[in-house]
Amino acid sequence: MTARRTSPGQAAGTHPSREESVAAGKEARQGAPLQAHRDLPTDASRDPVGLILGQDKSRVPELVPVRHGRMLVSAFTFFRGAALPMAADLARTDSSGLRVQLCGDAHLANFGAFGSPERRLVFDVNDFDETLPGPFEWDVKRLVASMAVAGRDNGLATKRRRTVALATGSAYRTAMQQFAAMPLMDVWYSRFDVEDAINQFRSVLPKKALRTSEAQADKARTRDSTQAVAKLTTVVDGQRRIVSDPPLIVPIEELAAHLDIDRVYKLIRGLTDRYVKTLPPDRRTLVERFRLTRVARKVVGVGSVGTEAWILLMEPDDGVDPLLLQAKQANPSVLAQYLGASEYANQGERVVVGQRLMQAASDIFLGWTRSALPGQHADDYYVRQLRDWKYAVPIERLDDSSMATYGRMCGWTLARAHARTGDRIAIASYLGNSDKFDQALADFAETYADQTEKDHAALADAVASGRTSALAGV
Repeated sequence: MTARRTSPGQAAGTHPSREESVAAGKEARQGAPLQAHRDLPTDASRDPVGLILGQDKSRVPELVPVRHGRMLVSAFTFFRGAALPMAADLARTDSSGLRVQLCGDAHLANFGAFGSPERRLVFDVNDFDETLPGPFEWDVKRLVASMAVAGRDNGLATKRRRTVALATGSAYRTAMQQFAAMPLMDVWYSRFDVEDAINQFRSVLPKKALRTSEAQADKARTRDSTQAVAKLTTVVDGQRRIVSDPPLIVPIEELAAHLDIDRVYKLIRGLTDRYVKTLPPDRRTLVERFRLTRVARKVVGVGSVGTEAWILLMEPDDGVDPLLLQAKQANPSVLAQYLGASEYANQGERVVVGQRLMQAASDIFLGWTRSALPGQHADDYYVRQLRDWKYAVPIERLDDSSMATYGRMCGWTLARAHARTGDRIAIASYLGNSDKFDQALADFAETYADQTEKDHAALADAVASGRTSALAGV
């Protein structure tokens, strides 16, 4: 299936005029007034733990307790793993009807810095497992709510958390106003270049903040595939192998010891060949210079724990620097049961197309495939580099000032992604120039933080009662 040629929710060949978009934005306020975004409707049948446990049925059984253990660490780690319960909650709220390509899981830990194909350090959304078209405010609400939940975990007082929430929501709204006034091509080429940002503010940043920013950028550049190879592999009898560290990293030879390993690798190379065919010709030529030699299962993230994620060790034909790719299972988006199924039959393709739509620059190795090991049903996967200048902000160390700054970065970035994929002029018209939307989001964020703490406690009760199990410290 070819990539979408129109904005999510827009019929092919239709392009509203600026005046029509402005009118559509104002009309949307009739169905969903700005102040209504503060509301979180109640539902007596709500069962967030049941939704989470329902997801466990499609996950690797021995990894389910790891997922629960990670979610129980704090209210924020619970929030990270609870995209499905929040989708169910958002489905009960008033909708603007203004559709964009949603990230689907736009919490503050799913933003970060990574290397662009031009070898520049950029800041962007970096997780698209749940991407799907839908109302723009779903992403913004999840982002601002994550600020409130993480702020509580970091000990921020109520007033300071509200300042962070307002900064995040305001950054989204004002950025969307700016994008609405820009030519379409300028919107498409906009991006948050970390090095440019540091240089731009060099004269006004305090020396300590400048040194910290430069050190973080330097650190990000060291977190590449070469570093990953050094950390995750070793050479035994002249052959490079992936290090075993169960249950977090388990070579396939240990997982499938009862199978014919040569046949297993033949099947995996088949999925790799199919993945390569989804790449543009120039990148296909590059990947074909590498040969798959080793595979291991790797536990990743919080919400993703229990889905299949594989490290693929690729050896180059020149014998110099190996490459580590990650093949990650792609299930239907948690948003699908509320917003409709994806137009893409392969869920890996859904993820890749959503990522390419929303990111200013995407991994050159990004592609998708479908495969199955003997005795298993077919699974969809997307493939990318395991690490490419990746850097994530240490959220647990953010104070109110740094969290507000980070919130502005995330708000601007999310607005830019939405402006690329939806009607930016209609959204800007809907949001308006006042802070009504920002204030409503700040109220919603605190209400949802209260709800998250209750849900976190409910999962702990489910573990204590034996309804499910959790493995701590993994």
